[in-house]
Amino acid sequence: MTLAVYLPLLLPVLVAWAARHATDRGRPRAAVPSLVAAAVLTAAASIWSLLLLVLTLFDDLPAMAALKSRAGMHPPEPVPDGVAVLAAAALCLVLISVARDVHVRRAAAARLRHAGPNAGGLVVADWAEPLAVAVPGRPGEVLLTTGMLKVLDASERRAVLAHERAHLAHRHHVAVLLASAAAAVNPLLRPARDAVAYLVERWADEEAASGVGDRDLVARAVARAALATAGYPARSAALGVHGGAIARRVRALQRPQPGAARWQPALPAMVGIACLALDASATAQFVDVLRAWSIG
Repeated sequence: MTLAVYLPLLLPVLVAWAARHATDRGRPRAAVPSLVAAAVLTAAASIWSLLLLVLTLFDDLPAMAALKSRAGMHPPEPVPDGVAVLAAAALCLVLISVARDVHVRRAAAARLRHAGPNAGGLVVADWAEPLAVAVPGRPGEVLLTTGMLKVLDASERRAVLAHERAHLAHRHHVAVLLASAAAAVNPLLRPARDAVAYLVERWADEEAASGVGDRDLVARAVARAALATAGYPARSAALGVHGGAIARRVRALQRPQPGAARWQPALPAMVGIACLALDASATAQFVDVLRAWSIG
């Protein structure tokens, strides 16, 4: 087997590069779907590459050895056994990491959903910790604490509510979950995960600014909420839809809404498609190796 089986494990570097550029230059509404799609595709390609490497260990099974002995042939070894064993260990770690990440996020959402009574999709929890977070579910709800309500005036509360409701309306938790799972599969995708977490906040900021009709108000609400939460444990951090690079978000709100960049959504998608094409080539090579094993 050639480099086609290894390259999908490395190409996520290009997705990470595209993610860094998208955070400040792209329109969040367009950048988030493209980055998530690319991260998921490249993560799936990484899993398939690892699986192909693991499957080469079957060459060492007694039945395969006996078959080759009867045939009097020595077919080519697809990959060194050491590499295949490392791939098996990596695949196990990937599955554990993804399962742990999903469990932590679901558990955090479940805890927050029981923070207080739900009144029309809004939960007000009697906590001193200033907190505002969109809690996914069926239906989703917005959680505000009394600590947060105390630091915001009426107009800022409207802006914060509009921001959190935008998270629910566009199901940003799904984008964050998928990007995080992809990064758990391949650590090279961590910059893409971080970019998606930031961009969904920017997306919600822009939706809130459009809804209340005042970008400065949303910037002020974001900054005040961030200052209020400083020093408190982030109960909602595991949800991936709270907080973020506050200074960058405020600066972005002080500028006009970014325009669309047509090439930015296309670049991550092209990388994902390239990974799938490489895996298809590697799969064809693996099938050829299987045929070589079975001659006799």
